[in-house]
Amino acid sequence: MNKQSILSINMIAVVVLMAIGCGAAEKKEKSEWVDLFNGKNMDGWTVKIAGHDAGDNYKNTYRVEDGILKVSYDEYEKFNGKFGNLFYKQSFSHYVLRVEYRFTGKQVPGGPGWAFRNSGVMVHSQSVESMSKDQKFPASIEVQTLGGDGKNKRTTGNLCTPGTNVVIDGKLRTDHCVTSTSETYHGDQWVTLEIEVRGNESIKHIVNGKTVMTYQQPQLDPRDKDAKKLIKDGKVQLSEGYIALQAESHPVEFRKVQIKLLED
Repeated sequence: MNKQSILSINMIAVVVLMAIGCGAAEKKEKSEWVDLFNGKNMDGWTVKIAGHDAGDNYKNTYRVEDGILKVSYDEYEKFNGKFGNLFYKQSFSHYVLRVEYRFTGKQVPGGPGWAFRNSGVMVHSQSVESMSKDQKFPASIEVQTLGGDGKNKRTTGNLCTPGTNVVIDGKLRTDHCVTSTSETYHGDQWVTLEIEVRGNESIKHIVNGKTVMTYQQPQLDPRDKDAKKLIKDGKVQLSEGYIALQAESHPVEFRKVQIKLLED
């Protein structure tokens, strides 16, 4: 091979590497964080309160004030089982969701004891349209958020499974909630929760930068009456779904809800 041929090959290699670099840069640019909550209103989101039609924001439970998305019960006299979820309009499969949240104030009278400083972020959820009017929780994977009581250890970023099951360490888990390894966060401090979702392969909970739980193969539970309606042709595995923010009787605030899409 002569010098001219070698020079030509080297030039081609440089061009190819530049093209690859440009492609990587473009891919990185496309995977930047995107705000799902715009800080102004609830555009793109739909409220669903148990006992009410989708879109009926009963007693102004969900609202935006001073750039914060709030779950508030100041118009309630009693909770009366009005569990709520705020659904984003789009379904996702592979992504990282980042939420900054905190608990405030006092639990509304009539709220269950387990719901004290308790909320959650639902992923791989059924759609708001597919929920029945009286349904309290969507069939979904719940990343449970808990606030401390000021004294005792109380982890956050736990796993709960309304109408679902998952696999942990190779074993199908059918218990409703599994405790994470997180620290306890007392008071009204802001906590950053990231949820890394990779279709049906794995889901990871990250609290303030620390991974506190990982599991695989999220799937519908055929024993659950709401989930059973969603199972088609016997297929229970979940590879995508909607995102929702819970309202379970204790005031909670969200100041960021962001998503970064991942490659399938």
